[in-house]
Amino acid sequence: MNHSDLLAKAPSLAAGMAAAEHNPDTQLSQTRHRAALVASWHIAPGSTVLELGCGQGDMTAVLAEAVGPKGRVVAVDVAAPSYGAPVTLGESAARLAAGPLGPRIDFRFATDVLDPSVDFPESTFDHVVFAHCSWYFTSLGQLRDTLARVRPWARRLWFTEWDLTPTSDGQLAHLLAVLIQGQTEAAGSHGQGNVRTPFSREGLLRLLPEAGWTADGSGPVDTEELQDGDWEIAACLDLVGSDEHLAALPEPMRQLVLSQADVLRAIAKPRGNRALAAYSVTAR
Repeated sequence: MNHSDLLAKAPSLAAGMAAAEHNPDTQLSQTRHRAALVASWHIAPGSTVLELGCGQGDMTAVLAEAVGPKGRVVAVDVAAPSYGAPVTLGESAARLAAGPLGPRIDFRFATDVLDPSVDFPESTFDHVVFAHCSWYFTSLGQLRDTLARVRPWARRLWFTEWDLTPTSDGQLAHLLAVLIQGQTEAAGSHGQGNVRTPFSREGLLRLLPEAGWTADGSGPVDTEELQDGDWEIAACLDLVGSDEHLAALPEPMRQLVLSQADVLRAIAKPRGNRALAAYSVTAR
């Protein structure tokens, strides 16, 4: 499916998501972003795809559209179906399962591919996809082990994540929010946010050979429409406003985090903060 075909289907795909009932414009922008990514990856109809960190299925729906009725998407997440708000993972998956894409999707929640009981024969999948989920890993070691674990199962890796290198001043608030969350996690105060181990594109490229993958392509991804900058700034300010999380930090780190939070409040807008750019890396 080409770029224009998949983007043309973005409105109907977005409308089929449970979260669209709460904010249809946001869901459409998130779906359009993923449609552009998948179109650039040239995933052919009939393909089999393993998606890790599927969440509520934003990328899952686009992948299912791309593989067509003869394809298959196995969508895996370590979180339980009850996780998420205002729509849980289970509620979103149930909506997708009941729609026309349902027969193409196999959701597997509360599933850790590092568990020895989770296994697939060699080359079961044409593609394995990590889309905006890798910063949620508890460490780079865990990400490396996961990439190594799935290596025999799939022929091709498609990986996309936020880029820590800002391209404009307007992205600095998003960057600072990400770094503060990463620092608190690294110092031992563990939250429930989407950012636990932020790392650079260069960090990923160093990691891939250790996991048995050879990168063969990389490029920037436009995120102009996305709201993730606002979301991460709000999550960060909630985090530093929690005495429970701050109390778990060593005092020098606590003071550093508080000072950075002061800067974040000074430079962030009430809303409409520009998201960091993203990057896409392909490997085999």
